[in-house]
Formats: sequence, structure tokens, C-alpha cells
Amino acid sequence: MFIGHFGIGLAAKKIAPKVSLGTLFVAAQFLDLLWPVLVLLGYEHFSIEPGITKMNPLHFTDYPISHSLLMACVWALAVGIVHFIIKRNKGAALVLALCVISHWILDLIVHIPDLPLYPGGPLVGMGLWNIPAATIIVELLIFFAGIASYLQITTAKNKSGKYGFWGLVLFLLLIQSGNIFGPPPANANSVAWGAMSQWILVLWAYWVDYNRIAKNETS
Repeated sequence: MFIGHFGIGLAAKKIAPKVSLGTLFVAAQFLDLLWPVLVLLGYEHFSIEPGITKMNPLHFTDYPISHSLLMACVWALAVGIVHFIIKRNKGAALVLALCVISHWILDLIVHIPDLPLYPGGPLVGMGLWNIPAATIIVELLIFFAGIASYLQITTAKNKSGKYGFWGLVLFLLLIQSGNIFGPPPANANSVAWGAMSQWILVLWAYWVDYNRIAKNETS
């Protein structure tokens, strides 16, 4: 899953309006922001095997630190604690922790059984990636629901807030289209570095949110 995670980040803005969209994106994609770092450092592993699922050619052979349920809970707790220490907002900290957990839950739906419950533990996954049409529909529904929720609570302060937001939406959709219809990646390193580039989306989200304002502040 890709844009579905960003849809969760967008939707969470309605529950935690004082938290920047960039921070919500970090939480919702935290496991996938951590994963490429661990891959490049040699702690986690995957291979490219076209056909392993109908939607995704990546075979996740070893990623217990970033994608086991137990560690997802640990990372969620860490993200929530760090935010609380900085902002002293229990509600926002809880929302961010839940965003981290949401990533594992959404992955559970689409992955084949390759997600460990804990390092070395049983592998789980519902395998929606083997039903491409259903996968696409589910992701788009989550993403567009997130957009609708975000637009309900924020409005643009200027052109950057308006066009920057829709540019971000379009760019995410283009990436999603490339993931679905593009050729398999050339090698594992290109996948890992491509995943690292998601930080650009995070920075973009910070910029967009800076140029938008809560609708109740305009009344």
C-alpha cells in the first residue's frame, strides 16, 4: 500500500488540527521511512520477484524491526512520546501513535503472509495484492476520503496553499500509477533509495500545511 497511508495522514488532520500535515505523514509512513534505512544498512532484506503477487514484485524476506506488529507498537509509542515531550499535547501524541499503527494494519490487508507478529514470530497477511482491482479501489477510497477530510478542516491562505496541495495530490497519484503500471524496479538499492525520497513528500506536506489555515480560524 502507498497512497492509502497518506490518506490516513490527511484524514488525521481533522482529529489533530494543530499537528502539521508533514508530521502526520511521518507518522502514517513511519514504518516505510524506517525500512529503507535498515535495508541500506543491511539489517533488513528483500528481493525483486515479479509475480510473487499480482500487484507488487517485492518479496519481503526479512523486516522484523520495521514491520513486525510488536515493533510497530514500539515505534508508535516512541513517536507518541517524542511528540508529547516536544508539544505537551496528549491527544495529538495519541493520534500520531495510532497513525503509526494504522500503517501495519493497512499493510496486513494487502500483503501476503510476510508480516511478522514479532521478530521471529508467525507471518501474517491477507493478500489483497493478489486482487489488483480491489487493491486499487481500497487505496483510492482511503486516499480520497483523506483528501475530503483534510479539505473540510483547512483552507488555503494563499496560492501556495491551494496549488501546492493539489500538486501534492497529483504527484502522489502519479507515483501510485507508476507503482501499479510501471516495470519492476531494476534492483533492490534503487527501491531503497526511492523509498528514502518519500522525505520529499513529507517536506512538501509541511510547506503545504504552513500555507493553509484551519477553517474555524477564518470565521
